[in-house]
Amino acid sequence: MIITRTPMRITLGGGGTDLPSYYSKYGGALVSAAINKYMFIYVNRPIVDDLIRLKYSRSEVVESVDQVQHEIARAAMRMMGIEKSLEIISMADVPAGTGLGTSSCYAVGLLNALHTLKREHIPLQELAEEACDLELNKLGKPIGKQDQYMATFGGVTVLDIDKNGVVDVRKANVSDETIDDLNRNLLMFYTNTSRSADEILSEQSRGAKEEKKNVVESMHAIKEIGYKILEALESGNLTEVGLLFDDHWQHKKRISSKMSNPRFNEIYEIAKENGALGGKISGAGGGGFFAFYIEDNHKKLRESMKKIGLREMRYRIDFEGTKVLVNLMDGVR
Repeated sequence: MIITRTPMRITLGGGGTDLPSYYSKYGGALVSAAINKYMFIYVNRPIVDDLIRLKYSRSEVVESVDQVQHEIARAAMRMMGIEKSLEIISMADVPAGTGLGTSSCYAVGLLNALHTLKREHIPLQELAEEACDLELNKLGKPIGKQDQYMATFGGVTVLDIDKNGVVDVRKANVSDETIDDLNRNLLMFYTNTSRSADEILSEQSRGAKEEKKNVVESMHAIKEIGYKILEALESGNLTEVGLLFDDHWQHKKRISSKMSNPRFNEIYEIAKENGALGGKISGAGGGGFFAFYIEDNHKKLRESMKKIGLREMRYRIDFEGTKVLVNLMDGVR
């Protein structure tokens, strides 16, 4: 039996510049924070038969990998050369479609578990790239490289992506005091809307590929804001981070009409009226969580969000990345 734990993430700056359609022309740059909301993957080799059993939001019992319906599990098993005799159970603190990178957490956590099952050591950079290959190339998902790398490395992390797709990873130089302030002042609320980000990301990718002026200029601005957010984080100026979030929100809405809607615009304005300096919507937009930065009167903001039906998600920043919590394997068949 093997159990892995893999963290979800909040994008702090540069979101969307990890899409191949953008970084292949201009290079990407992001700063993100992993949080203590996790994907747990349990893997075991059954003793009594050679069946494949999966449990997630559905339950599957099949005879071969080709019959597996869960596309990430199927692709991961094929990549690892496992054709039969496997049990995979997944549990998550946050459901899919909420913009926190759950699909990539599943990919990274499962690949980590399967390498452990086969008694193979894999460096973190290789694990992240393997998950990118699985999702972007094997499955053709219209996503970027941020989620896989953040799920793998955790922490407050900077990703610089060159035009060839090579990712340089470094930990942001953020003080413990600033981390404490970020944990206290960056509040997250669920919009009561989950969605697949594929449509929004596909539209964004097409806009960048076709060099649509509004998309490319907004993406350039978002990357520059990301650099400024990183500088503010490393200098401990979180007030500036909050104000830059507001600038980022205005640019993000220009990329796709599906990024926001009248309801989300209303939520954002209510948050600002109740003390938030700025905010971000999780993932590609269109649903998931709002994160708002506020320095004073947190209670007022919490009450205003509760009044309009939003639930707060309490969290802290995770610094461990994906890890094997339990490894009780007797052998490999």
